[in-house]
Amino acid sequence: MSARSKARKRALDILFQADVRGEDPAAILAAEASRAAGEPDRQSSWLYARDIVDGVIDHRDEIDEQIVTHARDWKIERMPAVDRAVLRIGVWEAVFNDEVPVAVAIDEAVELAKEYSTDEAGAFVHGVLARIARSA
Repeated sequence: MSARSKARKRALDILFQADVRGEDPAAILAAEASRAAGEPDRQSSWLYARDIVDGVIDHRDEIDEQIVTHARDWKIERMPAVDRAVLRIGVWEAVFNDEVPVAVAIDEAVELAKEYSTDEAGAFVHGVLARIARSA
């Protein structure tokens, strides 16, 4: 697994945890930063995970607006927490991070959804992100 894939998984853990606990993602990110400081072998994945979470925090309203607009009859509050977190990561990478090709952002988000959510989540995430990419 590449360092960026590991970073996406770490970012998913942080965003999911914040959502489920009703906590500020920045607080969980700070706790993870302390833990990462003691794990130099995970430094490369940590840096990008932090970029993702910071990006989602900075653009949360815009990201959620994109998700709601393109989710077709799904309210964001009704989505499973893991799907919300995966979509937020995917939208941030596809729309706000010029370093990641849109196709890669979509593929990586779909893989996260397939691994950590329901059987239908991969197709749902792909559909939402593809519609967002086409509208950009």
